[in-house]
Amino acid sequence: MNVRPFRAWFADPARADRIAAVPYDVVDTAEARALAAGNPDSFLHVTRPEIDLSDDTDPHSPAAYAQGVAALQRFHAEGRLRDEVNPVFYLYRLRDGAHVQSGLVATWATADYVNGAIKTHERTRPDKEDDRLRHFTRLQAHDEPVFLVHRDTPSVTVLADAVAAQPPLADFTAADGVRNTLWRIANTDAWRAAFAELTAVYIADGHHRAAASARLARESGAAEAAWFLAVAFPASQTRILPYNRLLLDLNGRAPSALLEELRARGFTLQPGDAPAPRAPHRAGLFLNGRWQMLAWEPDPRASPVDALDVSVLQNRVLAPLFGIDDPRTSPRIAFVGGIHGTQELEKRVRAGRAAAAFALYPTRVQEMMAIADAGAVMPPKSTWFEPKLRSGLFVHPL
Repeated sequence: MNVRPFRAWFADPARADRIAAVPYDVVDTAEARALAAGNPDSFLHVTRPEIDLSDDTDPHSPAAYAQGVAALQRFHAEGRLRDEVNPVFYLYRLRDGAHVQSGLVATWATADYVNGAIKTHERTRPDKEDDRLRHFTRLQAHDEPVFLVHRDTPSVTVLADAVAAQPPLADFTAADGVRNTLWRIANTDAWRAAFAELTAVYIADGHHRAAASARLARESGAAEAAWFLAVAFPASQTRILPYNRLLLDLNGRAPSALLEELRARGFTLQPGDAPAPRAPHRAGLFLNGRWQMLAWEPDPRASPVDALDVSVLQNRVLAPLFGIDDPRTSPRIAFVGGIHGTQELEKRVRAGRAAAAFALYPTRVQEMMAIADAGAVMPPKSTWFEPKLRSGLFVHPL
């Protein structure tokens, strides 16, 4: 695997806690505007530049892209982002309660993405690729990293432990309680050698950023554009939370009729006080004011994709009973990331904003990697990696 140190723009350590921001694609414009309110240091001014324009501004308009350029240039000129003198790697650690993950911040060869060594598990949408391509092209920078996963490698673990024993470059706890720590890595040769042993890494989050980076490399031809910004974490350290489903209507049937249809399709149903399933091949169902546990026997002949719990729900319930053939576009379904918990599902159903809810067991990272290795594609909204990487701690100028 080809990794390379880079001359980063890095967050001023004294202001890193104010600069660091959630990824652009986990908040909408209103949420971003609220998070950045009263904080001129927030990197959301770069990644969500429409927050500094009128309320009716299209986030994909030329004015919004130009505002992002101005914000990034201002951050650099005013010292919020500082220049590395020499090309570097960083070690980036996220601690959320007892969960800890430490990953290498580097630039990665777009050629490895094109040739399949950097593996995907999602299809990308052309409109979202186009947006990221315009954003990177106007900024002349990769402003947010792709989140990668790699199989555990002892040499990487040893190197990470040695770096983490040193004083950090930046260390702060964000408003969501996640501690973010960043170290500058001096021994880049050892890290390059360790990653050269890997034959594959896997995109966890950031498929559109990676695809747009590869297009930028092809279209611009610039040497620096042949590398994109990413952070790679060992698989055993990553955490996937469930991506739960809300049914917005019951397609004309009564709750009792739905339960009968589910039983007729081979599912078992048991009342329960624990809405979140504690094992695969289970799903919590909130319907008619109470939780039930939906269970099924796995099909030993199923493909890795069809064996996923999200696939069973989609193929055996959502599509045939509710006509939800494409969950990305159907008006009958909504999604709630696992960070919000089952309480949010119950709240929305009780408030009449949904008719029923399904709480799923999270997809496992080994399943994701097996599907990517097979060149297959996971169903939409299959994984919610948590914690999210903060933006603004490091930028890759082109």
